Amino acid sequence: MIWVTEAEYLGDYRLRVVFNDGSQGVVDLEETVCGDPRPIFEGVREIDAFRRFRVEMDTVVWENGLDLAPEYLHRLAAQQDTSAA
Repeated sequence: MIWVTEAEYLGDYRLRVVFNDGSQGVVDLEETVCGDPRPIFEGVREIDAFRRFRVEMDTVVWENGLDLAPEYLHRLAAQQDTSAA
């Protein structure tokens, strides 16, 4: 089972995320946050709100209750790292 152990805000909608398996990567969540029409995502579209997150239990959680599955973040980090190479 994968989970988030650390997360750091890098600017815009990007986070550096560290996982319990020792892997880490930068995830750009702009498409996720801005492309999802559900109201919970609206609450973090403003950068000031997006920046206010914490690592809780096993993933990244925002003040409005939004959380993203750690498996999703792990997969996204791996895909974005591969596409950047």
